[in-house]
Amino acid sequence: MKVLVTGAAGFIGMHTSARLLARGDEVVGIDNLNDYYDPKLKQDRLAQLTPHANFRFEKVDIADRAVVSALFERHRFDRVVHLAAQAGVRYSLQNPHAYVDSNLAGFVNVLEGCRHHGVAHLAYASSSSVYGGNKKMPFSETDPVDHPVSLYAATKKANELMAHTYSHLYGLPSTGLRFFTVYGPWGRPDMAYFLFTRAILEGRAIDVFNHGDMKRDFTYVDDIVEGVVRVLDKAATPPAGSTVPHRVFNIGNNDPVQLLDFIACIEERLGKTAQKRLLPMQDGDVPATYADISALQDWVGFRPATPLAEGLAKFVDWYGRYYGLSA
Repeated sequence: MKVLVTGAAGFIGMHTSARLLARGDEVVGIDNLNDYYDPKLKQDRLAQLTPHANFRFEKVDIADRAVVSALFERHRFDRVVHLAAQAGVRYSLQNPHAYVDSNLAGFVNVLEGCRHHGVAHLAYASSSSVYGGNKKMPFSETDPVDHPVSLYAATKKANELMAHTYSHLYGLPSTGLRFFTVYGPWGRPDMAYFLFTRAILEGRAIDVFNHGDMKRDFTYVDDIVEGVVRVLDKAATPPAGSTVPHRVFNIGNNDPVQLLDFIACIEERLGKTAQKRLLPMQDGDVPATYADISALQDWVGFRPATPLAEGLAKFVDWYGRYYGLSA
């Protein structure tokens, strides 16, 4: 297939592109290479992909309507994996307009491209953050998601509504995936596990929010990519009771871990003990996430396969190699 991967220089985008290329698909990757975090890391991710004859990169900002329209016109994609977005819950409190431009206007541009150019299936990134302050665990796709606690979460919920509308109006098969705390090699430097590893190696204290009383459904990137590709291959059909070819699934590890236990795994791999600065909960954050993945298991047979200790070991080892440090 000819597949568009938006956000191809991003963490999940790079790994997804690599998986598609490995199985023989043609991949066009786009990214705006912004400076939300170190652009060099994004360039180095792209360098993992560019040797593939079937990979082509174009620097594109999805918020640019004309450029995105021309991209779809030129390439005539079979399927689209939409991962580009302004990331980060806490950053959305500081720079809300970045989320409107990328996550809302940018998503409309992608939907329009799919609509007008016969894309057979759009798989797009949603987020576990749509569950907001929900107390019921594990989070299920049938739970209400009407109370987001950050603008980032609100834009992801909006994406689900927008995709549903295009599926309804234009018959565009689309599937949203609610990612639960993805980690692994080539990860985002603003994520906790990245910050923890760097600080521990540098002998600095780490910030532990809500005094460590937090749980996350940490999911290894290879497991996430396996789910993304399986979903991409199976175009959405209307769920029971609906005539709209749009579906939404949780994709997580189905095994929440206490934050302090997570930190202990990093400490063990590094052979160093973290200095912990215990702090209150931050605005926009939630105390726990936990994915019910039974629907995705039923749909494509998804099942995570990477234990936390193994996944963190792979990340820490990559970190040491990439930054030339002894971990």
